[in-house]
Amino acid sequence: MVTPLRNRASDQREPAAPLRYSAAWDTTDTSIADARAAVRALLARVGHHPHHRPSQDAQLVVSELVTNALRHAPGPVGLALEVSPDAALLRITVSDSSPRPPEPRAPDAGRVGGHGLHLVTRLCGRLHTVARGTGKQVVAHLRLRKPAIP
Repeated sequence: MVTPLRNRASDQREPAAPLRYSAAWDTTDTSIADARAAVRALLARVGHHPHHRPSQDAQLVVSELVTNALRHAPGPVGLALEVSPDAALLRITVSDSSPRPPEPRAPDAGRVGGHGLHLVTRLCGRLHTVARGTGKQVVAHLRLRKPAIP
């Protein structure tokens, strides 16, 4: 079971305020399922049903980025999610302790693994890396359709 070191979800639903969630995990107990559950719950709060495509795409992106951080960087992993006030954009930020930016592997249909970053770049309108003194942040911007339920 994952025990977040830090876990905050904003309950303030002012009309112009984004909805935020953040968590940081010690890598010994991190569960990708917990990261997916976090994005699923956050999007459900703003009307994106967990079984609809925007939520499923967001879960895939979070899963891939957190998995990459766990596989390629020692130390803790952080996840920050922010939904725009109109619930049409999700910003996903995954932080880790490695200074190396993610590098997509050459496409190879016969290879198992190494395809996640390609999926993330196809789903996200923007993907970039921010260097930090203690590692990096990988930031993905995922466009969501406006939810049917306000």
